Amino acid sequence: MSLKNRKLQYSLAINEAIHQMMEIDESVFLIGQGVKSPWYVGNTARGLLERFGDERVIDTPVSENAITGAAVGAAIAGMRPIVVHPRMDFMMYAMDPIINESANWHYMFGGNSTVPVVIWSIINRGGEQAAQHSQSLHTLCAHIPGLKVVMPATPYDVKGLMIAAIKDDNPVIYIDDRWLYNLEGDVPEEIYSVPIGKGIICKKGKDITLVSVSYMAIEAIKAAEYLKKEGIDVEVIDLRSVKPIDKELLFESVKKTGRLIIADCGWKTCGFAAEISAMVCENIFEYLKSPIARITLPDTPAPASFALEKVYYPKSDNIIAKIQEVLKWETK
Repeated sequence: MSLKNRKLQYSLAINEAIHQMMEIDESVFLIGQGVKSPWYVGNTARGLLERFGDERVIDTPVSENAITGAAVGAAIAGMRPIVVHPRMDFMMYAMDPIINESANWHYMFGGNSTVPVVIWSIINRGGEQAAQHSQSLHTLCAHIPGLKVVMPATPYDVKGLMIAAIKDDNPVIYIDDRWLYNLEGDVPEEIYSVPIGKGIICKKGKDITLVSVSYMAIEAIKAAEYLKKEGIDVEVIDLRSVKPIDKELLFESVKKTGRLIIADCGWKTCGFAAEISAMVCENIFEYLKSPIARITLPDTPAPASFALEKVYYPKSDNIIAKIQEVLKWETK
């Protein structure tokens, strides 16, 4: 079989990454609520229990704080756990072991102790999930020193970043979006890593830089393809990591285009898009030809109806309209 063009779904690429890492490293194990059930984690855990048994694939009661604390303790003791939170909202119950313990541990002991834990959480937006079952809280996690935060958008990246997260010697918050689970793309069968903190240019362009992450990278590419027909050449960047941020890639693109739009799946106030905007203004303000624009969620909790969701969640149409608005700014 040719590995170069092998297609795999996003959810199955996660599954393959975990499967392969558990095969080669007995210290890797999976723990969390619903790891035996597709209802909770889709196909991401398919076949793991049958292959590795319930000592390494541990389905737990609803106990976010306890299982995360157990995983952090196991990591300190030399294991490499992956603890899954099927809804990111309820990961908030586990903020003590995540923020107070795992994020600080390596630093408190002068680098002499590590915490190689992957804290994997899933965003379940849309479909009338409403306010308490749909939140994307990546900015909150990225605010904490000692935590790395990744948000893969493609099947290739979701496998490569999961493997990189498992190999990392300190905590990584690994966030995926259930809207991406059926997305298909090229995924090599062999084990490979995508470096944490390195973004990628999805489409080169010269007129404006469009920065995105996670599901919004898919909408950004749709917008860029539409605008290409109108003669607007958009450069699309998928940062892949919310922390650390690939500043070099970001700055080089903005220096080239002179314009910047950020498309984020979080809220506007004090959000990821605000951080990107501040970075550019602090470092390369003189290259900007127009104001920076942000496409985010409105600063309100998610609604609980299909009709309101269509307005609440930004899509490629919103990105297209904002790019057209920014490009007109210079002629005002």
